Amino acid sequence: MSWPNRTGPAVPPSFFLVGIPGLESAHLPVSFLFCAMYVLALVGNGTILLVICLERTLHQPMFLLLALLSVADLGLSSSTIPKMLAVFWLGAHDIAFHACLAQMFFLHAFTALESGLLLAMAFDRYVAVCDPLRYTAILTDLAVAKMAVAIVGRALVLLIPLVLLAMCLPFCRSRVIAHSYCEHMAVVKLACGDTKLNSAYGLVVVATVIGFDMVFIAVSYFLILGAVFRLPSREARGKTFGTCSSHVCVILLFYTPAIFSFFTHRFGHGVAPYVHILLGNLYLFAPPALNPVVYAWRTKPVRQRVLSALRSCKG
Repeated sequence: MSWPNRTGPAVPPSFFLVGIPGLESAHLPVSFLFCAMYVLALVGNGTILLVICLERTLHQPMFLLLALLSVADLGLSSSTIPKMLAVFWLGAHDIAFHACLAQMFFLHAFTALESGLLLAMAFDRYVAVCDPLRYTAILTDLAVAKMAVAIVGRALVLLIPLVLLAMCLPFCRSRVIAHSYCEHMAVVKLACGDTKLNSAYGLVVVATVIGFDMVFIAVSYFLILGAVFRLPSREARGKTFGTCSSHVCVILLFYTPAIFSFFTHRFGHGVAPYVHILLGNLYLFAPPALNPVVYAWRTKPVRQRVLSALRSCKG
C-alpha cells in the first residue's frame, strides 16, 4: 500500500477508504441507518423542490431560500453517501485519485453552501421577527439572488484552491484513508511532502466559512430571542420561540460535528477513530434529513401544498 520514492509528485492510482475504523463488524447495521437517513433526505428535499418549483404562489424569497437549502442538502448527502454505502455493502473500498479529489471538492463546497444558506435563513427569520413591516422591501427577489450568488461564489473561490493544493502534494506513503469519505485533512495526512500550507489554508477556509457564519447566526438568533420576549401575545411568543428553537437545534447539529471533526484531525489524537468518524458523518446525514421538516414542513403554505398533492394522488 505504498509507492517507492521517485522524482516529482507521486500520484496514487487510488485510495483505500476504510469506512469506520474500529467498527468494521458493525458496518452493516450502521449502513442501514445511514441509508434510511439518505432516503429521508432524498424524499424530503425532493418533495420540497418539486412543490416550490410547481407552485407559483411559492415563488417568494423565503421559499426560494428553502429551495436552495434543499439543493445544498441533496448535494451534501449525495456527494458522500452512495460511495459510503458501496464501501459498506459491496466492499468497494478503492476510490480513484481524481474521484477522491472530486468528492473532497463537492463535500466541502456543499458544506460551505449549507452554512451560507443557514446564515441566509437566520437573516430571513431576523427580518421576519424583528422588522416584519419592511420584510418585503428588504428581502426582494433581487436581494435573494445576490445572496445566492455570493454564497456560491464564496464556496467556489475558497474550495477550488483547497483541492488544487491537495492535488499538488506528493503521495508516497500509505494509500489507506482512515475515514468513510475523502475529507480534506484525512487525505492531506497521507502526503509525504510539506503540508503546512494545506493545513493553514484549510484553517482559513474553516474560519472564513464556519467561523464567520456561526458568529452572525448567533447574533441573528440572539436579536430574535430579544424580539420574541417583547411580543405582546403569549401564544405568539410560544409559536415563534418553538420555531426558532427547532432551527437552532438543527443548526447546532450541523456545526457541532463539523467543528469537532475539524479539531480532532489536528488536535484530537486521543479521540477514538470510530467516535471521530461517526460524528464526522453526522452532519452529512442528520441536517439534510431534518431540514425539510424543520424549515419547510412547519411552514404552513408548503405543508398545505404537500398535503393537497398527497390528497390528489390518493383521489
